[in-house]
Amino acid sequence: MIDQTLAGCVVLVTADRRAGELSAALQRRGATIRHAPSLGMVPHTDDALLLEETRRVLADPPDTVVVTTGIGFRGWVEAADAAGLADRLVDTLRGTRLIARGPKARGAIQAAGLNADWVAESETSAEIAEVLLDEGVVGRDIVIQHHGAGADGLDEVFAVAGARVRNLVVYRWGPPPDPAVVAASARAVADGEVDTVVFTSAPGAAAWLGAADAEGVTARVVERHRAGTVVFAAVGPVTAKPLDERGIVPLVPDRGRLGSLVRAIVTHYGGLEALDTVAGPLRVHRAAAVLDGRVLPLSRTGLEVLRLLASAAGSVVPRDRVLAALPGESADPHAAEVAVARLREATGSRELIRTVVKRGYRLELQEQS
Repeated sequence: MIDQTLAGCVVLVTADRRAGELSAALQRRGATIRHAPSLGMVPHTDDALLLEETRRVLADPPDTVVVTTGIGFRGWVEAADAAGLADRLVDTLRGTRLIARGPKARGAIQAAGLNADWVAESETSAEIAEVLLDEGVVGRDIVIQHHGAGADGLDEVFAVAGARVRNLVVYRWGPPPDPAVVAASARAVADGEVDTVVFTSAPGAAAWLGAADAEGVTARVVERHRAGTVVFAAVGPVTAKPLDERGIVPLVPDRGRLGSLVRAIVTHYGGLEALDTVAGPLRVHRAAAVLDGRVLPLSRTGLEVLRLLASAAGSVVPRDRVLAALPGESADPHAAEVAVARLREATGSRELIRTVVKRGYRLELQEQS
């Protein structure tokens, strides 16, 4: 059976890079995706400064190269390859000490046929600084491959400690492709239209929060998070930091990989308590409902009526409340009967929804049967 744990969950993906891969992984598990990249990226292949710095590295190899991001290192090699310099660059780096900021950076180094000499498992620049400063950097020649938001102070720290520091900016964060879409996504989260917001970089998280500030909805976003009606997820602790600073505690996987991030989200929703009905476990999300592992073929009206019944958790829902959930302003009790009949048909269970004479309707739970 295909895992549909996220069926009906509206997930906002704020990444630009690898958004398609992330979105597809979530969609395979039933999620409905909204995409609002909070930052764009300046293409490395068009960056003349990068090639200039690469030629300097080839002409004057450093002692140490600090790789801060996997995408950055891959982009560096790709840009060198486009200029016919990739083989020379890889050969040069074999003679240097390669420091990786986390497993993704190490993976990119290995993909180029090289090996990292040391890996900061915490994925933080602070750990790199601590280790290298303890060793001593006086007189060392260090090249730091920046990520889009900069080197996190490594340049200044090593320079003050006596090293020769060179910067290599492989890609830069730019403005979002569509600022209006980002602004609309912040309002949607504040209005309760989104179940989960996913971040894959600290600058992206900070930029999205900045958009929420500009729209004046940050307080409502935080309130919804604290109430448990919207979940935030970050690929790692560095990405989570801008959220933590605002009082938002996101889901963070044990490993900083997209696959681990998806699994953390699935585990969260799979662990939420379902209603134990006579027709099987029932979960009602924002855009769909899952009964006994099956996504129900519901209209928008049917979903709203089922959500109303599920929120009552087996208690009776009066007819007038069911009528209020229907489109229009009908007061005809027959309209409620028709809506419930269609809902029974869609669920495939005649026993799931019970009519309570002269009172209304309720879901039939196992403990009530």
